[in-house]
Amino acid sequence: MGNTKSSALSKELLEELKSNTKYSESELCTWYQSFLKECPSGKITKEQFEGIYASFFPGADPTAYARHVFRSFDTNADGTLDFKEYIVALHLTSGGKTLQKLEWAFALYDVDGNGTISKNEIQEIVRSIFNMIPADDQKHLPDDENTPEKRAEKIWAFFGKKENDKISEGEFIQGVMDNKDILRLIQYDEPQKIKDKLKEKKH
Repeated sequence: MGNTKSSALSKELLEELKSNTKYSESELCTWYQSFLKECPSGKITKEQFEGIYASFFPGADPTAYARHVFRSFDTNADGTLDFKEYIVALHLTSGGKTLQKLEWAFALYDVDGNGTISKNEIQEIVRSIFNMIPADDQKHLPDDENTPEKRAEKIWAFFGKKENDKISEGEFIQGVMDNKDILRLIQYDEPQKIKDKLKEKKH
């Protein structure tokens, strides 16, 4: 790698991202260049982020899900994602360590940010996930999870909660780690599509 690319990305940030994600220096520098091309201000707005997701899912409507993902990664709540927040988002949604991933999943489901998850919040996120599943694929889902309501009910029942109970972060993480089936129910498995898109952008 020549110095031209890495000089655009501060050494401190580069080192931090290399140690906290699985990406190499050359990947990070390449992405930084395309990031700046798309977002000369160095920040992605919510609308731009929704546009990126829309390009990943041409046959579905990922707007609501993208909005929730954006919220969960906008750590300083300024309405934009900088390069660091963007890379952390990519890393966690496409292959972060399980614990990190579950901490992020909790933040995703904790829609109002109050530190617990309600049944309504689970329904809201599950509904946004269903918007991204093409109608034909929905037909092949098991009977007890082929609607957002049924899937949310299944998740809630697993945690053994009453209608108005709440799930804490510790309970959520432990519960999902103990049961891989719940992990499948709470996430939308998009990593491969995102990786393929990024590869396309690199060439």
